[in-house]
Amino acid sequence: MVKRKIEIMDTTLRDGEQTSGVSFAAEEKVSIVRLLIEELNVDRVEIASARVSEGEFKSVKKIAQWANSRGHIDKIEILGFVDGNASLDWISSAGCRVVNLLCKGSEKHCTHQLRKTVQEHLADIKSVIAEAKKRGMTVNVYLEDWSNGMRDSLKYVFEMMDELQHQPITRYMLPDTLGILNPSEAKEFCETMISRYPGLHFDFHAHNDYDLAVANVFEAVKAGVKGVHVTINGLGERAGNAPLTSIVALIHDQLKLSTNVAEDKLYSVSKIVESYSGVRIPNNKPIIGDNVFTQVAGVHADGDKKKNLYHNDLVPERFGRSREYALGKNSGKANILKNLEVLGIEVDDESAKKITARIIELGDKKELVSPDELPYIVSDILKNGIDNQEIQLLNYSLNLTDGMRPTATVKISVRGEVYQQSAAGDGQYHAFSKAMYKIYKSLNKPTPELIDYVVVIPPGGKTNAYVQTIITWKFDGKVFKTRGLDVDQTAAAIKATIKMLNMIEKGNIPVIRQMELP
Repeated sequence: MVKRKIEIMDTTLRDGEQTSGVSFAAEEKVSIVRLLIEELNVDRVEIASARVSEGEFKSVKKIAQWANSRGHIDKIEILGFVDGNASLDWISSAGCRVVNLLCKGSEKHCTHQLRKTVQEHLADIKSVIAEAKKRGMTVNVYLEDWSNGMRDSLKYVFEMMDELQHQPITRYMLPDTLGILNPSEAKEFCETMISRYPGLHFDFHAHNDYDLAVANVFEAVKAGVKGVHVTINGLGERAGNAPLTSIVALIHDQLKLSTNVAEDKLYSVSKIVESYSGVRIPNNKPIIGDNVFTQVAGVHADGDKKKNLYHNDLVPERFGRSREYALGKNSGKANILKNLEVLGIEVDDESAKKITARIIELGDKKELVSPDELPYIVSDILKNGIDNQEIQLLNYSLNLTDGMRPTATVKISVRGEVYQQSAAGDGQYHAFSKAMYKIYKSLNKPTPELIDYVVVIPPGGKTNAYVQTIITWKFDGKVFKTRGLDVDQTAAAIKATIKMLNMIEKGNIPVIRQMELP
């Protein structure tokens, strides 16, 4: 059985650009149109409103030239107005030949905005259509404010449509202009139009003011509309339009219908438009949000190993993505092992337990540990972990006050005995080191020389990334390194220092090179 195919019209460059603060450059518009048509394979693209500005005209002309050269010009549509020949002249001069004619779909708009009767408005519409057909243009019609028209003035809507159905119009577009519909109304109103005018092609155009755009599209398609209007990332005026990604998944999975859209390109195109628009995709945005294919709870990762118990039909690979397993305080060993597997790192059970415990500890300081940070943690555990510490850091306090030297108070345990000292320094870590030096001097214990101090941040550029502080020491003619990992650079350096003191205490120094004593 052949699935019913739903036509997808993308209006990111027209309705989507009405998002507050969004304005695409001409080159970006050409790029987006290419991505929509040749990468995503959407059926049609509405790229502009006629007569907006000289800059818009130049952008449309560039897009038309590209579309003509690639055989796509009939997929390019422009919003036009019932303004005599003005919009048609603009569209024709730009090189386009499909006009989406904006007509009044509610009596209030016709009466109060145009100050005309329905018959006067119809006469104007027919005049524009006749001229467009004379020029060889395709005409689609928007019934602006149609949703309010269906609520308040059904007689007006029918009077309009009874006349327009006999005009050479390719598509009749039903917009919920102000985003007022709920799913029940969307279904009822679309069914009413389709049953009264069964031979016509209807599109549904949703807005998201009540966060119901996707649900309303669901009901409109069930009712029998043949096309739906969307934008990339749900861009659009006020609360935006129905997002392409969610609508495609909805049609394919929930309605078991088809589109021409290439699912595996959705994520990459969405990220490009995010960059062009400057409007960030929310982390929890279905299909394309950073977090939507990330399992946090360890039990979910364990279930995924056992017949994909926590998967649904939205498999990330469909959309050019992959499933991730979050690392944090809710992680279990299964999450850790999944991430280690991706990195090609194998550890024994005992090491896996240590790594899991460390990630849970670190996860209490911030919600998630990134996969980029995992190798640092593994290294910290496997190469630098110290068991049965002879020297333990019990507590410390660091103070930084403008105009005053940083100070530190340190309390440590040395083989069960507790010592405490305070000191001022040129920086917080320097102050910590001086307080430690006072304790060691009082115990007549030798101290090492700090040779080098390096801070490394895992890739990704996040300000809350863990930092690894690597300190190179010289002690008793030997040079060695210790590492500390924390969200705070100074705290990481302190951890590296405590590791160093325990190595010296145990006489267990991993020598980088032997040096002659001075």
